[in-house]
Amino acid sequence: MNYTYILRCIDGSYYTGWTNNLKKRLEDHNLGRGAKYTRARLPVILVYYECFGTKEEAMKREAAIKKLSRPQKERLIASRPIPDLSVLAGEPTGEAL
Repeated sequence: MNYTYILRCIDGSYYTGWTNNLKKRLEDHNLGRGAKYTRARLPVILVYYECFGTKEEAMKREAAIKKLSRPQKERLIASRPIPDLSVLAGEPTGEAL
């Protein structure tokens, strides 16, 4: 499974990325091992994600979300509340990109 996700940083800004292991990637971001952008804006919280069957689909969606304005991103986030991340507990361990 591949994911496109949006994080809210401590300064209120949003970061969009993709990964093949959402739970691990979120942990990496909060441990300062994520993107350079988020390292200076910790902690971050997951506010939105979508699932895709392929890496290419997730990367394409990431690019599309990055082009959205802040109000458009906020509407997207509001449209789909985040479920409990424990649903990802069975996710296979793998390198998050």
